[in-house]
Amino acid sequence: MFKTIIMAVDGSPAVERLLVYTEHMARRSDAQVIIVHAYETPVVYDWTDGFRQLAEGYERVAAEVAADAVDALAKAGIQAIADVREGPAAEAILQAVSVHEADLIVMGSRASKSDSVAESLLGSVSSAVVRRTYCPTLLVP
Repeated sequence: MFKTIIMAVDGSPAVERLLVYTEHMARRSDAQVIIVHAYETPVVYDWTDGFRQLAEGYERVAAEVAADAVDALAKAGIQAIADVREGPAAEAILQAVSVHEADLIVMGSRASKSDSVAESLLGSVSSAVVRRTYCPTLLVP
């Protein structure tokens, strides 16, 4: 049914629930899983060595978050690779869906403080992805 599943992770404890659903869907479909994690570095006008180190730290932590999910799925016998992207999370997920020609997104739904009812119920990232994707999306609470 599915060939490529995007699992969007943010480094929160909710990743454990995402892993359960992603593993189940991937196993039933014999699908490949792409773990997507986005990070944003602060905008700073003075690129000092200290800031470069900070930016490299963001990238390193992002790679570790994605690698942990890849490892967890590998232990369950599911083929997965990491796709770490710099930029806003919703944009990164949507780009990954397009690049990898995904046919399912698995991501968390997170409540956030917002004026929008949709964003209050879904979270701003999940709301943005659902509104803009052609791909079926499984939101895990």
